[in-house]
Amino acid sequence: MSRKFKIGIDYGGTKIEGILLDEKGLQIERKRYSYEKNYLSGIETVKKLVDEFDKLSNQICTVGVGIPGFSSKETGLVTNANSMWLNDKPFKKDLEITLNRKVKLMNDANCFTLSEAVDGAGKNYQSIFGIIIGTGFGGALSFNKGIIEGANQIAGDWGHQPLPYPTTEEIETKINCASMNCGRPLCAEQFMSGIGFKDVFNQKHNTNFSSEEIAQLDLDGDPRANLELNLYEDRMARLMAVMIGIFDPDAIILGGGMSNIDRLYKNIPSLIPKYTFSNKVITKVSKNFHGDSSGVRGAAWLWNNV
Repeated sequence: MSRKFKIGIDYGGTKIEGILLDEKGLQIERKRYSYEKNYLSGIETVKKLVDEFDKLSNQICTVGVGIPGFSSKETGLVTNANSMWLNDKPFKKDLEITLNRKVKLMNDANCFTLSEAVDGAGKNYQSIFGIIIGTGFGGALSFNKGIIEGANQIAGDWGHQPLPYPTTEEIETKINCASMNCGRPLCAEQFMSGIGFKDVFNQKHNTNFSSEEIAQLDLDGDPRANLELNLYEDRMARLMAVMIGIFDPDAIILGGGMSNIDRLYKNIPSLIPKYTFSNKVITKVSKNFHGDSSGVRGAAWLWNNV
């Protein structure tokens, strides 16, 4: 029996990455190309990757694509994409015409979560809530190694929900951050994303540190950084408690730059029971297994049953 191969594409804002996996998830090849920030250049770059992987595998492979937005099942048009040139475009249809095959398209947070559910940190669990904490603050749900999209295709996408049980300080916090575009008060992304975390700290202390530098300050014994991370962990516990009350996952898996802060995995689980309406909380909080390849692997696994 011949091997079957899957292609995953991670459509980023400046680079497009592709991966070729066999049916067992073994990486055969992985490549990344820069492209011009426009619609046509993105399609051409995806085609270049797919053509190269088809030739390498000597077969017409399945193609899954993760994008920083959503492709509407009703209209076929992309919405809420950070890569603005994708919005209001029939990206899936145009890719299928260009590649001459069916394409599966899904939000990049869904791809991250699927990757970790299939053969990553969540492979031994039935229900997974995946969280990406980087420039933004996204989430997705997986059950039985598949993705729960929901009626509106936004299941688990909690980034712009309000921070629960807000403190007086949080209510009064006004974050001057151009990337947070929803304008809603107490938007969770403004506090929890890597950008939001460093903006809260820098506005409070009149500094100009990155989130990575603040994490290092904490390791070096800086009391300001320790306090801010204590607050961050408490906010995350509040948010996770809400999701546990709704979805009650076996495991919550973190990805993105903020997931590299090791203390989160010790401190957050001990705080969650404080906000959860249950006599026990056994949900595992774990770091991702596949690192920055999780998204592109998850795109390939969109064809998991093929």
